[in-house]
Amino acid sequence: MSKIKKTLSPILITGSTGFIGSNLLRRLVNQNETIHIIIRNKSNLWRIHDLLDKVSVHYLDITNKQRLNKVVKKIKPMTIFHLATYGAYYNQKNFNEIQNTILQGTINLLSACKNNKFKIFINTGTNSEYGFSHFKMKENHILKPNSYYAVFKSAVTNLLSYEAVMNKLPIITVRPFHIYGPYEESSRLIPTLIKNLLNNKKSKLVSKDISRDLLYIDDAIDLYLKIAKAKIPDNNIFNMGYGKQKSIKQIYDTLQILCKSNIKATWGTMKNRSWDQKKWISDITLTSSTFDWKPKFSLKKGLDETIKWSRSYYKY
Repeated sequence: MSKIKKTLSPILITGSTGFIGSNLLRRLVNQNETIHIIIRNKSNLWRIHDLLDKVSVHYLDITNKQRLNKVVKKIKPMTIFHLATYGAYYNQKNFNEIQNTILQGTINLLSACKNNKFKIFINTGTNSEYGFSHFKMKENHILKPNSYYAVFKSAVTNLLSYEAVMNKLPIITVRPFHIYGPYEESSRLIPTLIKNLLNNKKSKLVSKDISRDLLYIDDAIDLYLKIAKAKIPDNNIFNMGYGKQKSIKQIYDTLQILCKSNIKATWGTMKNRSWDQKKWISDITLTSSTFDWKPKFSLKKGLDETIKWSRSYYKY
């Protein structure tokens, strides 16, 4: 069997121990690419422990500029997937670490990569940069970040947009909406509902009309790779979502059927949080037209795949 042509190598990934990063790493390992990952000594490796012997691992923190420069100079990456972050989860509240990881870490990484000619630098932002909106969120909307995490993600997006335009650098930022699927953090909505339904337990739930723009992880990874292989477009910010919203009731009802559970939803047993909104939709018009991409996984198909993985991984 002939080897797959290496079109992106050498590749550098930050944040490969996270949910999206680990799925991206798995896909690239399967494509026989030359991959380097940067991870911190204290990183939890549960998502990628079986992949470590298939990639080059560099243990360091991207806030350490001197060490990062040495590693990047050695790698000379052509493709950079930047997913390292801190502050996305409710228990990650250290302001200095949010600022240093997101802002200073990205500044350090780009500075190191600028010393070597690269093909593309793909940064991962967040839909939280938009704040809350009653309309579909478009890339050119005024940003109203709704957390310190989103504030620094917004700052990075603006910084990289400036670098892309003024220094003619091939930099793209994607803004993921609610990505779900295998290896998602167990405390998040869908993994929690699946776990409880498979164990015939009730879940604490907010209002049933709270909505999310849900995108299955395989569709997200498809978009990352399409961007990496595409001709650099004029725009440098793109939404990563489904383009339609689903209420938590629709999510629960679909999971209940797929899990074959009789556990009824108990709506309003948890107070709505600030990020629980009735309207949350991405506009993916620009993304779809630029990269000839659209989601392939319906909610039912994506949730079914997630349940299958959960049954196997957690031994339900």
